[in-house]
Amino acid sequence: QVQLVESGGGLVQAGGSLRLSCAASGLTFSSYTMGWFRQAPGKEREFVAAISWYVRDTSYADSVKGRFTVSRDNAKNTVYLQMNSLKPEDTAKYYCAASRQMSTREPLYNYWGQGTQVTVSS
Repeated sequence: QVQLVESGGGLVQAGGSLRLSCAASGLTFSSYTMGWFRQAPGKEREFVAAISWYVRDTSYADSVKGRFTVSRDNAKNTVYLQMNSLKPEDTAKYYCAASRQMSTREPLYNYWGQGTQVTVSS
């Protein structure tokens, strides 16, 4: 059974930082692209960042480029999202997901975590 478990969310002031983690089990982690998505209240879920299984490729939404960094540790079956210079508009529930291919598109992600809440106060 595949499990993706996010952690590291919380309440932070604008300009602050958070590091999200997503621990994976039940899949060959090193074979999957790992993505981060987010969903704000009343909005559709949107792509945030992704990192390929071979680590060389990363992709970011324009809204987070230069502020967020995605990384992974295949030895620990964990993917991270370092979020700096946080803004109130970054407030959302953040989800990690696993895909067999590098993509920004939700339908191509096979497995999803339950999400972790990030709230940025102004």
